[in-house]
Amino acid sequence: MSVKDSLFERSESKCELCTATNALDVYEIPPTSDGSAEQSILVCDTCKNEIENLGDLDVKHWRCLNDSMWSQVPAVQVMAWRMLTRLSGEVWARDQLDMLYLEDDVLAWAQSGSSGDAEEQTVKHLDSNGAVLEAGDTVTLIKDLNVKGANFTAKRGTAVRGISLVRDNAKQIEGRVSGQQIVILTEFVKKS
Repeated sequence: MSVKDSLFERSESKCELCTATNALDVYEIPPTSDGSAEQSILVCDTCKNEIENLGDLDVKHWRCLNDSMWSQVPAVQVMAWRMLTRLSGEVWARDQLDMLYLEDDVLAWAQSGSSGDAEEQTVKHLDSNGAVLEAGDTVTLIKDLNVKGANFTAKRGTAVRGISLVRDNAKQIEGRVSGQQIVILTEFVKKS
């Protein structure tokens, strides 16, 4: 039986990450896959393109990890961990990552292919006092901010709850003020 046939049987002809049934193909887990079914997963084109895309991810698509992260297949667990780690700026992804338990050898495998993740972890978002900000934190504005394009001023003392971190820029966070999702410079906030 070929690797592709084994994967189709194991996955019941569905993408092992999002359960799509069309345009399925074998994806070998980098960096050291030997091409076997144990080190590969069956994915749809959408998941494959997102995995290989180092830019912005379609966050809504990856909500499927809520289910696939519980797979008993180590290769699926590895990809779920890696994608949740890439999405860790999202509160829901961080929560899922906190719940995900991997055996030590599977976790080592997941971490071995996440060279970009080590880079991301070195990006620290610090408030005006030097406190480390994390996704989901509440911050307070320390200055009145004119919000471009929304024609209002975010007043000093306004609490911004459930912030998101801008993954590749340590000086920016996102939060909702007056019903608008805005980008805020970390130098104008303090952690609550």
